Amino acid sequence: MHNNAFLQTEILVKSSIDGSLQPSLFFSAKGENRPLLVGLHTWSYDRFNQIKNMLPFARENDFNLLLPEFRGQNRDTNPNCTQACGSELAKQDIKDAIDYVISNYHADKENVFLLGASGGGHMALLMAGYCPEYFKAVASFVPITNLEIWAEQNKNYAPHVNACCNNSSEEMLKRSPVYYIDAISKANVKIFHGKYDNVVPVSHSIDFFNEVYKKYPNAKLYLDVFDGGHQLDMQSASYFILKEYNNKDLTQVTG
Repeated sequence: MHNNAFLQTEILVKSSIDGSLQPSLFFSAKGENRPLLVGLHTWSYDRFNQIKNMLPFARENDFNLLLPEFRGQNRDTNPNCTQACGSELAKQDIKDAIDYVISNYHADKENVFLLGASGGGHMALLMAGYCPEYFKAVASFVPITNLEIWAEQNKNYAPHVNACCNNSSEEMLKRSPVYYIDAISKANVKIFHGKYDNVVPVSHSIDFFNEVYKKYPNAKLYLDVFDGGHQLDMQSASYFILKEYNNKDLTQVTG
């Protein structure tokens, strides 16, 4: 049993791309070889953003919890914003941090779960395409699936998208989940989106699901359009993660 179970630990992990030390928060489970929940912060915030939402779940179920920084806010006020927002550096930061805690804290590499909402939902889908073999399941809430379209839809966020992507349509596409449909189809992913989302229209998730389904009808990609807005529902996330962890299928309904 770890003496520091569920105490907040700041870890610095060396990027395997640029060699810089990148911060994450880590909360160790009580037991050895316990599952790992990787929680991703939202668009405008940092690694501290999801403690309140995700730590209670980790404590209740004795999961390790990793909250990576992945280069910070996707905003023009972040001096390193071009390194954030789904860049190769940001994606590798998350992968490096997962490798680090599996090696150093004995997290169960066969039970790694990924959860994010909004900007974190966008990043969750990108990670599902970047290293689908890492995750037993990925839960993405209210994600942006196409940055260029979103910048046209939401003028409040357009300056930040443009800053992160150097005003490049090509760069926006490379940082959008729609660019990685082939790889994402290999992961186990559930997308949750509020029907009345006024920040990221539900069409992002519907269109993305339809594109994957059209090309890969047997992919383990699922869509839940719920009665709500731009939000993370931890109850739904918890149900999905625990169901996938326990490998429990829903009972077949007979005719």
